[in-house]
Amino acid sequence: MQGKTVLITGASRGIGKGIAEVFAAAGANVAFTYLSSVEKAQAFEAELRAKGIKAKGYRSNAAVTLEAEQLVEQVIADFGSLDVLINNAGITKDTLLMRMSEEQWDEVMQTNLKSVFNMTKAAIKPMMKAKAGSIINMTSIVGITGNAGQANYAASKAGMIGFTKSVAKELGSRNIRCNAIAPGFIETEMTGTLTDEVKAKWMEMIPLRRAGTTADVANLCIFLAGDQSAYITGQTINLCGGMVM
Repeated sequence: MQGKTVLITGASRGIGKGIAEVFAAAGANVAFTYLSSVEKAQAFEAELRAKGIKAKGYRSNAAVTLEAEQLVEQVIADFGSLDVLINNAGITKDTLLMRMSEEQWDEVMQTNLKSVFNMTKAAIKPMMKAKAGSIINMTSIVGITGNAGQANYAASKAGMIGFTKSVAKELGSRNIRCNAIAPGFIETEMTGTLTDEVKAKWMEMIPLRRAGTTADVANLCIFLAGDQSAYITGQTINLCGGMVM
């Protein structure tokens, strides 16, 4: 990854933050987006730069088409290239379908799925010009299995898988690869609020008997972004400790 530029959406916390840290440690220049805390993003930017790479955070909503287009243009202006796009931004608005509002459905679709369309469409322009690129979409095991109370989230993540396969077929001839990662139970700030009892029930369903880490996800991203995976495209890789086979 030495000297390559990676753009990660939603990287101020959780999985996205872990991915940014591993890419920076591997020598990649890191551009990342955030929505809320400016101070937190600036502190993370400084933390990444301390690793000896170029890093910059952008306050941008990938679900808004114009903002996505302007973001990619600014990243190209600031970094000179865009080698890897990781569509990581996502939200949940969980509730049973009978109680789910249209707003809850639309908001999840906008953030989780439309953002992937916007960012990918904007990013492939410079990638096609360079005749190279790797796009990684962060889907979920739930997009494969479904889950009660998550019809909106599961549908958005399943949509990402179909989108990934289509993009891979369209852009393979341009040497642009597109793959998806489907994480299972990953330890983040969000899962840290769960009770020990709930966590124990999750562990019982995982053959490796542990939760995944953000580093586990990031290491797979490094592989899919680099030359070691040059013949892999259109794939969805389950990263779940064997929970789904």
